[in-house]
Amino acid sequence: MKYNLLVFYLLGYFFLQACTMNESPSTQSGSRVSDTLQKITAEIDYQYAGEPLKIGVIGLVHTHVHWILGRQKWGDIEIVGIVEPNRQLAEEYAQQHGYSMDMVYDSMEEMIEKAQPEAVTAFNRIYDHLEVVAYCAPRGIHVMVEKPLAVSWEHAQQMIALAEEHEIHLLTNYETSWYGSHYEAYKRVVENQEIGPIRHINYYTGHPGPIEIGCNPEFLEWLTDPKWNGGGALTDFGCYGANLTTWLLQGQIPERVTCVTQQIKPDKYPKVEDEALIVLQYPEAQVSIQASWNWSHNRKETEIYGTSGFVFCRNGQDMEVQLEEEKGREHLVAPSLEPGLHDPFAYLTKIIRDQHPIETYGLSSLENNKIVMQILHAAQKAAETGETQEWTDLFGEE
Repeated sequence: MKYNLLVFYLLGYFFLQACTMNESPSTQSGSRVSDTLQKITAEIDYQYAGEPLKIGVIGLVHTHVHWILGRQKWGDIEIVGIVEPNRQLAEEYAQQHGYSMDMVYDSMEEMIEKAQPEAVTAFNRIYDHLEVVAYCAPRGIHVMVEKPLAVSWEHAQQMIALAEEHEIHLLTNYETSWYGSHYEAYKRVVENQEIGPIRHINYYTGHPGPIEIGCNPEFLEWLTDPKWNGGGALTDFGCYGANLTTWLLQGQIPERVTCVTQQIKPDKYPKVEDEALIVLQYPEAQVSIQASWNWSHNRKETEIYGTSGFVFCRNGQDMEVQLEEEKGREHLVAPSLEPGLHDPFAYLTKIIRDQHPIETYGLSSLENNKIVMQILHAAQKAAETGETQEWTDLFGEE
């Protein structure tokens, strides 16, 4: 329970950082949240005993960067350098998080040369993920990017080839990868087969819109531009369901992909769609992903239906399970995640330092996120053409 609570307080923290359009980051009401975090993390029974992993942070324009900057000091990572040419933004975050501006560099090349990181975390524009991998992979530097893996299938193919050629870890970080509810669902549905074979999965992901929730200008500048983000709501929130489905279905690929997009708020989002519905057809299952910047509230919910029951993940820990219709549904709280596997950067450390194995179609894995990028590519093609896309027509026989 306490690890799941930590995830929720962290996510609440990131949300507050992102939703501050009219205030500089240094003047936000973050102290109250920081106090809460300190109280919760003080109870976490996790302290890394080995040598901390030296990490370089590339970019501060993705507000998920507060995840690593404001993180509890567990001794597993050491931030040795930060790349951010926007000095004002870097200084505001330095005041907020207490790092020295001496560790901030204008370029990735300078930071890597002087700071010598073992791994980097990319919090820049999605378009720039390829540049990060192209520079780091030949130097044997591992990379973790924020979701999705790449801005396009074309970029993704180049990144995958570089990672494989130079034998580096290339991981993708999703907030939902650290939800205890998803791991409990996987255990019940996949491992224990408690609800029979999966027939339907529904995802409800998104929020009222990045402008509506007050994302800061540095984030909005690229998040709402198809060149830098690859799209709007389809890319931003469609990737979650594609990622989780690939894990739950253990690497299956869909036979057909259908997608309908809308631009409900062209005055706010003139360049991108703010609404997307993706339907994935598998041989024995159907998946719907509702990715939207038009919800009344922030939501990331998963519904999994088998032939004899269902498992709902209402958030990171609250669940509903029904195994038999006669007995009705049971409300439960997902158990804690394993210490050291409860957080993306702890996970990164375990992989590199402790050679912890990566599940082939695990949520952060390259194999999983290759399929995610193919699904997003097919969905975009379907939306553009108004026609359902046959998987083999796009990607051939695999």
